[in-house]
Amino acid sequence: MRVPIRHVVDNLLWTVHGTVWAVYRVTPVATRYAPARARRELLGRLTTMVRQLDGAPRWYGLCAQVDHGEVIGRMVDGVDLDAHPEWEEVADAALGLLVDQEMHRRTHWLAVPLQAPSGRAEVQAAARAGWSEVAHLLGLPPVMVDAAEVAAYRTRAAQVAAQLSGGPQLRPARPAEIVWMCQHAVHRGLEEPLLLQAQSATTGAGRLVNGVLRSPSYQGLGQVRLTEGGHDASPQRASGRQSGAWWRRAEGTSPVRRQWLEVESAQGTSYQAQLVIGEQPSAVEWSSADVLAQLEVMPFGVDYVVDLQVVPAEKARRQVRQKKRELVDQSEQYGAETTGLPDSIFGAAGDLGEQSVRLERTSSEVEVQSVTALTVWGDTPALCDERARALEGALSGMNYTVIRPIGGQVQLFALSLPGAAASPKLREFRQHELSEDWAMRGAGSSLELGDAVGALVGVSLDCGTVRPVLLDLAGAPGRNVSASMGIVGELGSGKSVCEKLLCSAVVDRGGQAIVIDRTPLREWASFATAATNGRAQIVDAATATVSIDPLRLFPPADGVRWAMSYLTLQLGIGPMTPAGAVLSHVVHKVAASTRPSMRAVLEGLDQLAAEPEQPKRAQEAANLADMLRIVADDRFGAMVFDPTLPPLRWQDLDGDMVVITTAGLTLPSREALAKPELLAQQPLEALIGRAVLYLVAAVARTVAFSDASRFCLIALDECYWLTSSTEGSALVHEVVHDGRKHAAGALLGSHDEEELGDATTRGLLGYKAVMRHSDRSLARRSAAFLGLDPGNEEVVSDITMLSPAREEADDEDHKGECLLRDSQGRIGRIRVLIPEVERISVRIRTTPSSAQAHDQRPAEPPDAPPPGVGNRRLRRPAAKASVGGTR
Repeated sequence: MRVPIRHVVDNLLWTVHGTVWAVYRVTPVATRYAPARARRELLGRLTTMVRQLDGAPRWYGLCAQVDHGEVIGRMVDGVDLDAHPEWEEVADAALGLLVDQEMHRRTHWLAVPLQAPSGRAEVQAAARAGWSEVAHLLGLPPVMVDAAEVAAYRTRAAQVAAQLSGGPQLRPARPAEIVWMCQHAVHRGLEEPLLLQAQSATTGAGRLVNGVLRSPSYQGLGQVRLTEGGHDASPQRASGRQSGAWWRRAEGTSPVRRQWLEVESAQGTSYQAQLVIGEQPSAVEWSSADVLAQLEVMPFGVDYVVDLQVVPAEKARRQVRQKKRELVDQSEQYGAETTGLPDSIFGAAGDLGEQSVRLERTSSEVEVQSVTALTVWGDTPALCDERARALEGALSGMNYTVIRPIGGQVQLFALSLPGAAASPKLREFRQHELSEDWAMRGAGSSLELGDAVGALVGVSLDCGTVRPVLLDLAGAPGRNVSASMGIVGELGSGKSVCEKLLCSAVVDRGGQAIVIDRTPLREWASFATAATNGRAQIVDAATATVSIDPLRLFPPADGVRWAMSYLTLQLGIGPMTPAGAVLSHVVHKVAASTRPSMRAVLEGLDQLAAEPEQPKRAQEAANLADMLRIVADDRFGAMVFDPTLPPLRWQDLDGDMVVITTAGLTLPSREALAKPELLAQQPLEALIGRAVLYLVAAVARTVAFSDASRFCLIALDECYWLTSSTEGSALVHEVVHDGRKHAAGALLGSHDEEELGDATTRGLLGYKAVMRHSDRSLARRSAAFLGLDPGNEEVVSDITMLSPAREEADDEDHKGECLLRDSQGRIGRIRVLIPEVERISVRIRTTPSSAQAHDQRPAEPPDAPPPGVGNRRLRRPAAKASVGGTR
């Protein structure tokens, strides 16, 4: 195979054909669940880009192979494994999960042929192309490129980049990346060089030496044998030979039936099938026009290359007028027919009329003549052929005609090589459309989701192949985004399990997690004890063994703040009322004393009530003292008002996972929390529990904000108990709003997104996840929470069908499904996976049957590792008959 590369400098590529190309890496845009506004913006940018191009540019959509080691490297990046061996255990489990999976990520590239700087340079380029052919045959070196030419093309490439600034975001491709594009074309289906390494490599580039460009040899890339059809050496084919003419043989031995390309290199033999779009529908729905983006749902990788020919508006108008004249001639020829004109004449006339109107609408409009080549591959001819047939069937369901041209496999393969000349034989496959119509085909779209590094939380369900999704909550403050996350979902949807996975990942990577466990079964305490191997601290805040008196726990300024918030919440009074003024006076006076405590506040109110000088103030103090005495005499109030209990030293809460359990503390009903008149009638223990839990949350906030050198995640499951009050909502807002500055974040879980806090708090969450919601009203609110259109019935149906609550045997394959919005605002559907680490999986579930089984055998591991939130068996979906219907 002859390599078309002669020199590479920066993103400039000198070819053996005399042309010079500028290659750019395109930053894709997520479109799977993107709102219509974002999709229109991408469409507008692509349209603008095409209208600014001229000549014959080329667009590449390549599936870069993702190695399991690359994913594990991203998981352990930035983590000291010697100090945190627990994370190495999790990474090893992920390695076992991904080692046999076929993984890739879509990359987009734009190659633009540059015009010669002058007429003389154009003539020289043509002469060099001819000499290059002769030199190749004679083994002579190609013509040298001097510094002046390099400078001229660099200037021209900068002009092109500025000209395309209104299109998708571009960056100049690196020389190693251009070389990788050639390597990728050859090694499809084999173990190929990783794009991750090419992105940081400094090899492959030429340099100026004594005013002349010197480049490394690229001929090593061409040590490849291309054989169209090749030979199927499988035993079944070898033993099934039949007599007769070769074109009639039925067992696939005929060369006509071997519609693949055999690419043999030192790394092995790759079998590739090259397809080309022979006809596309003249009209298609806007929502399903992005056929290139929909290739991602195939259960295997599909590369595509679009060879473009941009025709200016004036020339396109002349071509339309010529076609109209030809159509008139055809109609006159059919005039003598008794059946009249065929329907195709009317359809063609309508299409030409519409095209003429759109060309006249703006002078910047262009016609795009494109040849779209598709490539699938496999390690055997049978697998390659099977995938090619699956792709043909999928696209035919969308009214696209796909052809595997016999005798044209090498020509289509050459389009994948940067700088290769397009064969004139491919012109017959050109499709004609205007710039906006081509932009609607979905080039530049992406299904990327999650963070570059972090914990493996699951796999994407939007693409047919396995695509890991990583989240790095601890690294979010360093990226100047919020580390807080909100998760909503109905009962049994997997919400609590997802929260536990995120907390354990933060802890195992070196961070800290503080959890307030309200569950009667103390499920978080049980999980923390098992998952952290003795690195957890369990604090029982409901047994009155320690005091959480804010005036005893915190410095005077902070103590006054938390004491006032607690007292106003406990007593149901406003801070700006006469009673609030009296309370503030006493609290400040006690805080300034030598032995501040909440019991001293009660005594101070009694003293103020005995003063006769201000009867109204005394009466307010007496009323407050009477109500506080009711609370102080209760067994749950003792943890705040009993001065003999030792104070909780929040400074000592430095365990990796701190779980503060509050089992026994009850809460008012949700209906009462929404109506003050009902709230006043709630049982005393419920009112005390609500206020005490607020103090517990305040302690958690103080611990999290105390050390900015270590990330801390505050987990508040079923957080309505905190956000239902003004004071609690303000506390959550503070953690979310100021957490980034203190290397902290909040993990909020609830059934309804409105319970996560006020609209501002919800808007500041850096990550959002929605589990299943069978109720369509809650599903609509959840869609709005993610930033999706709540009126889109398709989105609402997706939410209602996440992790369907059913009892079929294959239900394990659906558990853990959710819609995730990452810190970049990208939205996708994933399946959360529990790592095959016993200490994590043994007590992570809340399903009664599994929880009871674990409680019966607390010290014994299960016979087999329990499946993940979704089954850890990553099953590749079967090839779909159609890729239509995706957004």
